[in-house]
Order: sequence, then C-alpha cells, then structure tokens
Amino acid sequence: MGMTLIEKILTGHSPYGTLKPRDITDIEIDVRAARDFGGANVVKNMVDYDLDIADPQKTFFTFDCNPTGSDQKYARNQQICRTFARENGIQVYDIDNGIGTHTLIHEGLVYSGTTAVTTDSHANILGAVGAFGQGMGDKDIAAAWHKGQVWFKVPPTVKLNLKGKRPAGLTAKDIVLNLLHRFGTGTLLGYAVEIYGEEVDRFTLDERITIASMGTEMGAVTLLFTPNDEVMKYCESRAEKTIERIAADEDASYDQVIDMDLGEFAPAISRPGKPHDTVEIDDVKKTKIDSAFVGSCTNGRMEDMRQVAEILNGRQVAPGVVLKIVPATNKIWNQCMHEGLLQVFKNAGALVSNAGCAGCAAGQVGQNGPGEITISTGNRNFPGKQGRGEVYLASPAVVAASAVAGYITSPDDIPDEPAVFKPPEKKVKRKKKPESGTVTHDKPVEVEGRVWLIERDDIDTDMIYHNKYLSVTDPDEMKQYVFDNLEGYEDFAGKARPGDIVIARNNFGCGSSRQQAVDCFKSLGIQAILARSFGAIYERNAINAAFPILKYDSLETLDIQTGDVIRVNFKTGGITNRKNGKTFYVEPFSEIQMEIYQNGGLF
Repeated sequence: MGMTLIEKILTGHSPYGTLKPRDITDIEIDVRAARDFGGANVVKNMVDYDLDIADPQKTFFTFDCNPTGSDQKYARNQQICRTFARENGIQVYDIDNGIGTHTLIHEGLVYSGTTAVTTDSHANILGAVGAFGQGMGDKDIAAAWHKGQVWFKVPPTVKLNLKGKRPAGLTAKDIVLNLLHRFGTGTLLGYAVEIYGEEVDRFTLDERITIASMGTEMGAVTLLFTPNDEVMKYCESRAEKTIERIAADEDASYDQVIDMDLGEFAPAISRPGKPHDTVEIDDVKKTKIDSAFVGSCTNGRMEDMRQVAEILNGRQVAPGVVLKIVPATNKIWNQCMHEGLLQVFKNAGALVSNAGCAGCAAGQVGQNGPGEITISTGNRNFPGKQGRGEVYLASPAVVAASAVAGYITSPDDIPDEPAVFKPPEKKVKRKKKPESGTVTHDKPVEVEGRVWLIERDDIDTDMIYHNKYLSVTDPDEMKQYVFDNLEGYEDFAGKARPGDIVIARNNFGCGSSRQQAVDCFKSLGIQAILARSFGAIYERNAINAAFPILKYDSLETLDIQTGDVIRVNFKTGGITNRKNGKTFYVEPFSEIQMEIYQNGGLF
C-alpha cells in the first residue's frame, strides 16, 4: 500500500519505519522556531527545566508579531529572546525581516519533504511547498529545541480534487473562502488535506501560500500541495541545492476523496465573527467600512501587492477610510519599492508599514477600535482578533476596491465618487475585576466538580484568552482574563471556583497556538474541560501541560445542567451526574496523555 504526502514526510523523519494514520511516533524536526510573543515562554521553559539545545543550527527566532517593539511587553520579550540567542548561538530573524513562516521558505530552510515547528498556528503555510509545518505551544517548541524531535500522531488524509476551469478573476483568497464555506471548521478537523487538479498545478507559490495558510481556519492539520516545477525551481534557488520532490504514491490510501468543481466557485467574503461564514460579495455590497487592511501571512505576498497597486493607481482612498498595507517580508517590501508600488500606495493615501504580521497579532499596525468596520485580507475575524471592531475577510483586490469606494464592493464596481458615512458610536463596556481563585496541583485519576455548561461551538483561543494578554508569562496573572472575550462569560473568572469543570461543544480551543489558553484555566483552578472536539494545537497544549481534557460524543443521557456536580474518571472515561446518579462513558485518557498527566507535564 502506497503512502500519502503526510505519511511519506513523517515516515522519512521517524525512526520506527513506515507510518500509518493514527500512529503516534517521535518526529525529527528540521526547523525549530519561535516567534517574539511565544519565544519568551519557550526561553522560560528552557531555563526553568535546565534544557540544552540539540542543534543551534536548526533553531531560530522570528520576530514578526510586533516588529516595531511598539509595546513594552513585546519589546521585553524580544530582548529576552535576543539575549538567549546570543548565549546559545541561535539565529534571530529580527524585526527587519518579516513573517517567520515566509522567511523559512525564502531562506531555503523549508522545502519539499521537510518538517518544521513554530509557535505560529499558521505554520501549515509550509504545505505550499510540500513541507510539513505545524504550530505548537511553547512546551512543544522547547521540547523540540532540546531533543530535536516531538511526538506526533499521524493524521488521516483527505484527497481534494479541484476540477474544472478557474473562472476569470477568481483569486486564491476566493478559492480558500469557498472551501471554508464548504467544509466549515469541523469537517476537516484533524485531517491532512492534499489538493490536486489541472488548475491547481498552475497555482503560483503565492497562491499556494494563501490557500495553505487557512487550513488552520478549517481545522485541518495541514493543507499540502505537491510542488510544481516553478515552486521546485524557487526552493532550489533559495536552498542552493538539488531537492527531491516528495509526492504521494499512486496507490496511496485516503480516508476520503472529495471532488469539487472549481468552475462553480465565486468571489467571496467572510462576514464578521467567523471565517467560514462566507457569502458572495453581492450579499454584503455597500456595507460601510471605516478601515481596510492588506497584509498577513495569508495575503501579504508580491502578487497581492501588485493587485492592490493596480486598483489604487490614480485613485484615492475614500475620505474617512484608513487603508493599512503591510508586506509579508522585507524582500517583498523592497520589491514594492523597486517597482514603484510604495509610491502608488502613498499617493492613494495608504499607510505602509514595515514587514510583519500586523493586525492579526495585535502587532505594529492594523488593529481596529470598538464600532469600527474593517475589510481585511487576514485569515481570521474572530471577535477581538484584529481589535474590538468587526472584520470582513476578502481578497486583496476586493479590499483595495472597497477602500476606494468607502464601502464593500468588487473591483469591477468602483463608483466615480466614494461614499462617505458618519461612523456609529458604541460604548466600551467596563469589565468587572475578577476575584482571585486558588490553584490546585493534585493529579487524581478521578475528580468531582461543579459544571459550567457552555453550549457553543468554535470557542477560539481569543475568546478564551485574548491576544492582548499574550505577553503575560506569570500564570497567576493569567487567571483573571479567562473568557473575558467570550460574550456572556466576561465575568467567568470572578464567578468560577477552584474545582469547577467546563463542558463545551465542538472545536473548543480552535485558533491560535497560545499556551496561555490552557494555563489560564489551570491557574484559575478549573479541574477539567469536556468537549465534543478540540482544536488540534489546543489538544496538544492541554495534554503537555497535564491539564485534563476529555472528548465526548453525547452527554444527553446524563441531563447535565450548569451548576450540577459531576464525577469524571480519566482512566475509565466514566462521567457521573451526582444529581441523578446517571453514568455515561466517554473516551478516556490515552496512554501517553495519562503518562504526561501523572508526570505533571511534558517535562
């Protein structure tokens, strides 16, 4: 039986021979990186556990979240990383470089068949060049730095065939938004996805990066492309060596094979709050905007910049609208200058910043305020992700056209005179100061606690622990921020008691790779979280932190309500409602989860 792309890549990095889906194995990591916001926590783990570095030549820092160091906590964390790097001979791609995942490709560090981990949850961008990239929490990254490998569960693979001809004007961002509309956040949860088709073979590297980057928003472990000749030539020029093209075997076994007609795809836009809530542009056309953003790891490439410049050339950004443009890397920024694009942007009235992640990471530029309506080329529009306003996601061409029009529109429907609206006013609610709780450190196999039943899907890491607190490294300080960005639960930290248990629904912890979204519950004294499914990175972070999480298919027979007291057995999976005595069994801890739990954590 042949192997899929992910099986080939992981088998080539495992000491245990041919791998199949759901095998758990140690994986050798070719590139081990940490960003500026997660890097300080990685350093903290290295220092606290007295860990050395397996191979400094494969270990990197990338400063892309806040390249300007405009926030004191970011600046502090960056300096912690720089100091550690100097002491240990680690390469730093500093604030003048750009987005880390793009840097790894440009520097020839990652290419077909390689493996890489970083604290960036969009590390699966590297699937654009046929590499395995995975975002992980700071404990995982520290382990990779120390051992050169991490444990990993081989995902099953879905083969996605995009058939038919690509409609004129359909951008890569439109394609991935159409995929999000089809698959949502749960259909591909936990899968590796290989994408094929005649048109796919012609996708440029920039287009592949755009599509691969949003695998995270679909819940997929990674979206993988087999490199075409153009991509191989680029990677070989950057790596300065001949590279073997890794491809799936013809007789590879797939969990699912899905055919979609690319000819049925249409330009799309995501409505605020959910990247997968996509509609055709006509459904939201003429929605007033206050600001527009072009950039992010999804759409900050050279092709994106050229599309924007073509629309802005000879035009002005609408009065009252702010357009912010952030190239993904310094190389792209310089190319924009060389081609005269920066002058086009400035003439149109746009703000151009230095390369980096910008708005998505609460970085140097791109945030919006309460009541602000933004149209963005980013990959996420969760509440609070890019600020306190509302964010629509669209292609660079649509964002540029909308910035000129003053409202959401398409490039073929830009008005002669821009619309001008008065911005709505919204009051910022003051949050109650949470009460302090007691942190528990016991590791019993069975626990009992009061239930918080939160009947919602897709509770992302920004709702759990907002990105504006990412620079916090003291767990005792983290507890006050739990759920303060989850509507209806802003006062959770003040009302929760040590020993409480949270029950949620599907895809809990989706989104970012931040470890704080786990550690904040531990510091608050929450004993366990039960959910139908967890975001892939969140699940790893919880297991590695010895924080109990369990998956269930249904708990209806237990008739659990908020405030009930339940007993949970991690070894058997038994859940008992003390109110009625009913018991139901769910998936218990795996052997490795129990081992890490009893050990008190990964270290």
